[in-house]
Amino acid sequence: MEQLPLPFRLPPEASFATLVPGPNAEAVAALAAWAQGQGEPFALVWGFPGTGKTHLLQAACQAVVTAGHAAQYLPLGHPGLTPEALTGLEGIGRIALDDVQAIAGDPAWEGALFSLFNELRARGGGLLVSADRPAAALPLALPDLRSRLGWGPCYRLQPLGEQDCEDLLRAAAARRGLPLGPDLVDYLMRRLARDPGTLLAFLEALDRESLAARRAPSIPLARRVLEAGGAGL
Repeated sequence: MEQLPLPFRLPPEASFATLVPGPNAEAVAALAAWAQGQGEPFALVWGFPGTGKTHLLQAACQAVVTAGHAAQYLPLGHPGLTPEALTGLEGIGRIALDDVQAIAGDPAWEGALFSLFNELRARGGGLLVSADRPAAALPLALPDLRSRLGWGPCYRLQPLGEQDCEDLLRAAAARRGLPLGPDLVDYLMRRLARDPGTLLAFLEALDRESLAARRAPSIPLARRVLEAGGAGL
């Protein structure tokens, strides 16, 4: 069957090079191997929000594409997405499905995912899945799908430690050409949530404000972004 056009593109910053593994080095190494066509073809990563599941899946797909092969990242919790989005994906070969818990309990979705899994296996493809809990705890109505999701390794992502978050903030700022002095880094680390999504979203908002004001990042500028609710904070 013909694959539907999907409006999902990989952000350029979603790569293994921009990822701080922290306590998740085993999962990062496994997904990097997956992107190279090595190791286990099926794997599930799970963890609470802010543990980097989306970045990791996107980085794996980015690595596949960089190597000259086809890959597709798909966020299953995206509004308006229907099970038909999975039609024909087996022809791509390397698929990453984010937030599988969003479709748990929906017979049409579960049936489509079960069929995709079987087709990918028959063709020698690979599938990465992320969730907010392990496969055994997902509220799936299709027992065979739960079994399939449990075939490969399951990696629990742990939150980054404080030093890891600081390293991430500094490295991301350096890539943007934003000078963050020690006092500003300390100010931000005392006020921002310790998760990659929050840190990177705030940094983007700070970058925009810095460009608009034609000023280097500073504590007063950061305070202005925080007070304005920058990046949804």
